[in-house]
Amino acid sequence: MTLAVDDYTTRVSGAPVIVDRPDPVVWSKVDDPELHDFAERGYIQREAVIDEARINACLEELQRIGDDPAMADDPRIIRESGSEAVRSIFDVHALSDVVWEAVEYSGAVDLAREILGSDVYVHQSRMNYKPGFAGGAFYWHSDFETWHAEDGMPRPRACSASIALTPNRTYNGPLMIMPGTQKYFVQCAGETPEDYYKESLVTTAPKIGVPSEEHITELYHSHGLDVLTGPAGSMTMFDCNALHASGGNITPMPRANVFIVFNSVENTLTDPYAGTPRRPDFLARRP
Repeated sequence: MTLAVDDYTTRVSGAPVIVDRPDPVVWSKVDDPELHDFAERGYIQREAVIDEARINACLEELQRIGDDPAMADDPRIIRESGSEAVRSIFDVHALSDVVWEAVEYSGAVDLAREILGSDVYVHQSRMNYKPGFAGGAFYWHSDFETWHAEDGMPRPRACSASIALTPNRTYNGPLMIMPGTQKYFVQCAGETPEDYYKESLVTTAPKIGVPSEEHITELYHSHGLDVLTGPAGSMTMFDCNALHASGGNITPMPRANVFIVFNSVENTLTDPYAGTPRRPDFLARRP
């Protein structure tokens, strides 16, 4: 797929702007109140999508993969800066049949198909883990802005499922979303260096691919901020273009989530719009 005009220009040299999103949020014609909520807020939540046995099995897989000596230098294992604590395990749907079976059981795949109006494939997967006392923050960003600029995703026809393996409390670094911001595209400033992704995976204060503080403040005042909590086994599905973040975790209570990105098969990747080399497959799969 190629675009004659890029409707989502970003990584600009001048002052970034906020523009209206020309594409829909829900791509199907399914008339469902849950999908209406998704279109308006940019996310929906479901409880008890996986049971306790599957939760425990996924947590055991997180421990197994993180402790595996053969994975010690694997680039898919991201550790907190200055620590051996695991921050993320990428490609987790390929590394663990147990995790993928839990994702299938959760209903996330069918929900993604309804939202995106087509069949889907996994663009990216990971386990995000914020250990007690050591879990770092994830700064405000739109996933689509990164995937468009650095991976060549043409349009925001993707969504992400975050499945909680531990309780997500207000105090242990839960997901925060500015509801309604999926309806806009927030440009970011700055040229993208080659291999910038390596730094972006570990930093809690990225310099490239993040909105300006002025735009974050403006959107906060106009849209507010939802803190998305829930018990283990719950799921949040959110639009790829919604502004979101999560704070650090300095409590004794760890936070772990399986995170699966679904992209429409009609939205397959081209070359990165930032003009940089393609990132590794574990960050941006191509079917």
